[in-house]
Amino acid sequence: MRLSRQRRMVLELLWSDRRHLSARDIFERLNAQGRNIGHTSVYQNLEALQSAGVIECLDRASGRLYGYRSDPHSHLTCLQSGEIEDLDVVLPEELVQQIEDITGYSIESYTLQLYGRRRA
Repeated sequence: MRLSRQRRMVLELLWSDRRHLSARDIFERLNAQGRNIGHTSVYQNLEALQSAGVIECLDRASGRLYGYRSDPHSHLTCLQSGEIEDLDVVLPEELVQQIEDITGYSIESYTLQLYGRRRA
């Protein structure tokens, strides 16, 4: 994959912000920084980066969100703010074995979707 100027701008923003952003968020932030890029260019580059496995794409009811990671990992979503936090969670081997026994599948990788509220 060729790393064009636009792709580099999108990647740099995702890597520096380290949050899950919509295409609109990315467009607005880049343009606010004086880095002129069009809507179409943002969408095309996000699609290309996601298809190449460089970034992740989360489909949510509110639309797609893009993150800086592409490796297997889990997410914790705040039910109040909607913010999504990346987590590296390793399930106990006994639990993975129990899931395999119940389902008849050999688990090769997994991600968890956790939802909660910040404790006071």
